[in-house]
Amino acid sequence: MESLDQSKALTVKKIIIALSIAIPVVVALLFKIKIEGYNFSGLPAIYAGINGLTAIILIVALVAIKMKNIELHKRLIQIALGLSLLFLVLYVTYHMTSDPTMYGDNNHDNTLDILERTRIKGTSFIYYFILISHIILSVGVIPIVLFTYLFAWQGDFKRHKKWTKIAFPLWLYVAVTGVVVYYMISPFYK
Repeated sequence: MESLDQSKALTVKKIIIALSIAIPVVVALLFKIKIEGYNFSGLPAIYAGINGLTAIILIVALVAIKMKNIELHKRLIQIALGLSLLFLVLYVTYHMTSDPTMYGDNNHDNTLDILERTRIKGTSFIYYFILISHIILSVGVIPIVLFTYLFAWQGDFKRHKKWTKIAFPLWLYVAVTGVVVYYMISPFYK
């Protein structure tokens, strides 16, 4: 990866800011679009697997940099970025072509009767806490990860390392909680 000059770095910073705003807005807008006639019911398991693989790659990338294997670290982070992008595409595809799934809704009538509420009573708070924190942090992690990557690309390893202390745990949390959310909601898929 070649180093960036100042003018290119400024352009990339503007792109990062634009993406950090555009991605959540576009995803929210795409959720309002429903495309009928496609069955992508297998996608949640696939994108949960991608989240799990991303988490593993992030941990291996951390080990690689601790062992001073910069090339491996760089490649692993690029793979993790690619997986995160693939996740996003599959996630949006699924939600544009599928009805939403309600946590606890065993009979798929989009309401929770007393029996369904009783069954999930102990876990619903945990599920919604994890889900909401996952969603909020998945929006916030976009600029943090991209700026962290940019600093490395610029050769500004002091800032890269400083930002990584925030980016790594957030990105790892988002990846891991994506898997947890899937396992908690999966019994209620149609």
